[in-house]
Amino acid sequence: MIISFKLNNEAVTITTDPMRRLLDVLREDMKMKSVKESCGEGECGACTVMLGNKPVTSCLVNIAQVEGKEVLTAEAISETPIGKLLIDCFEETNAVQCGFCFTGFLVSCWHYLTTNPVDDVDAIKHAISGNICRCTGYVKIIEAMQLACRRINEGAIS
Repeated sequence: MIISFKLNNEAVTITTDPMRRLLDVLREDMKMKSVKESCGEGECGACTVMLGNKPVTSCLVNIAQVEGKEVLTAEAISETPIGKLLIDCFEETNAVQCGFCFTGFLVSCWHYLTTNPVDDVDAIKHAISGNICRCTGYVKIIEAMQLACRRINEGAIS
């Protein structure tokens, strides 16, 4: 089947089995190494990407579901002003240890900050609830998000 979609702001077309997972197409065919497989069951968030306007675990999405839609990975998000701010805030708060989960958190956090950058711990916890970190834990990640919220609200991103 021929599938056409937008990947990181560029039109792409691929001929593949429509039941292949988006995760596999992104990693194997499109060489998007930020999209990582860990659980393969949609529980850990390591494979999180933006599909349209919401973060999804790409291990649970068949490539046929992406036809005509837009996909953003951490590769593109990291180049945006908010993505760069998030990376800086994660570094400043030492919110990353091994880094395996980071790209999934980057996508989920970016979505939160682009839709509602409110320094509210409960809302931040809800926003990152689909992502698991086994090294750092969540305190530093929440601190990084709070820092990013404050900076956005202070006008660091225009």
